[in-house]
Amino acid sequence: MTQTGQKVNYQKKLEEIIAAQQKEGKVPKLLLHSCCAPCSSYVLEYLSEYFEITVLYYNPNISPASEYEARVAEQKRLIEELPVKHPVAFLEGVYEPECFYRAVAGQEDCPEGGERCTVCYEMRLRKAAETAARLGFAFFTTTLSISPLKNAEKLNAIGRTLSEEYKVSYLYSDFKKKNGYQRSVELSVQYHLYRQNYCGCIFSKEEQRKRQAEQEDGMHETE
Repeated sequence: MTQTGQKVNYQKKLEEIIAAQQKEGKVPKLLLHSCCAPCSSYVLEYLSEYFEITVLYYNPNISPASEYEARVAEQKRLIEELPVKHPVAFLEGVYEPECFYRAVAGQEDCPEGGERCTVCYEMRLRKAAETAARLGFAFFTTTLSISPLKNAEKLNAIGRTLSEEYKVSYLYSDFKKKNGYQRSVELSVQYHLYRQNYCGCIFSKEEQRKRQAEQEDGMHETE
């Protein structure tokens, strides 16, 4: 929210940044943090028209390791198969789940979307900002805002703070806008992407398990 209480239109801010870059005849280099192939599908389709993209896959929150490996494989496959105007490269971060557990210690019982998730967003975006600054990218951003369950306001606030800290521009976004989420679903079907049913961490997996159990109990009660 702004100081006046008005909600920021991050899609409009993104379009303004793109327009300014095009006016200058630039195709900037963008480091795009991705949480998974399905979420990145629309984002890559959209942004590759205007940027040279390197996908950073840094997600130490994902559990178990087999799930992490499956998501990495799908991310690589999508990059290979998706037609794009400008090049898209892949950069895998270190899989270090101990860093995630250390960061969220004491917040294990927070509901999904709460403070634990905010810490996780900051951890992954910090790695993106640090990597973008070190490797000389013009911008960094994340696919996370495409999810209807993710708070774009929080994500962009974190990005803004890290941009100032690392001296690299943050690409403001709310990728669920303009039917972005729906397009990601369509692309996932088109490319037969593996779509997981939980965010990634062991806590979200347990919450999903509980929701499914409650739904099944409700169905039994109506039979």
